[in-house]
Amino acid sequence: MTSHNVGWYAQETLLHWVWGKVGKSGACAHNYLRGRQNLYTVAMDLDDIQTLYAYNRWTNQRLFSALEKLSGQQLATEVPSSFTSIRETVFHILFAEWLWLKRWQGTSPHATVPDPQATSATWKALSPGGIPTPRELTTVAELKSFGDSIERERQEFLSTLTASTLHAPLHFKDMSGNPYSEPLVQLLQHVVNHGTYHRGQVTTMLRQVGGETVALDMLYFFREQNGAGD
Repeated sequence: MTSHNVGWYAQETLLHWVWGKVGKSGACAHNYLRGRQNLYTVAMDLDDIQTLYAYNRWTNQRLFSALEKLSGQQLATEVPSSFTSIRETVFHILFAEWLWLKRWQGTSPHATVPDPQATSATWKALSPGGIPTPRELTTVAELKSFGDSIERERQEFLSTLTASTLHAPLHFKDMSGNPYSEPLVQLLQHVVNHGTYHRGQVTTMLRQVGGETVALDMLYFFREQNGAGD
């Protein structure tokens, strides 16, 4: 089945569901779905983004509270995952946060290696250069200091956002130089979601090396903000 046929089939299946579920038919069903679709395409506003990044800050801090209890060996132990160790996975999270922040600020770092990924090898081949160097990001304390510096700079950037800039397209290039243009609000959401995915990996890796884990669910963040218990 082609992608066109798959899309058509999915649309028709959904229409039939609407007809049977809410008693709508023909054009009425199409209008109903169009109205429902609008509910899911309403973009986040400035308050939503501030909340999302308050959660991101909170969860990074909690993650580092667990990482600080690890030995150097546990941090560097090879564990099968997207990246080779807890240290490399945490570095990837921070690399991505740094990279996107630079793009939002109007600079698109370019890598001189083929097929660049957010890894230590690519970090050394960035222009403008990645600072600090990979050798200065080997301990938990060094990684945390780097993360704190990103956080401070990002907070300054977020404080300058307006409703218009939030929803305007951002023009940037990936590390290979390919151009893109996407709404800033979507890119801001992407970075937090990206970090959440990899922090979940770190949680699993912590268990595998005998480390302690902490709850990072957003619900716990909201409860803490509201002064509620577990």
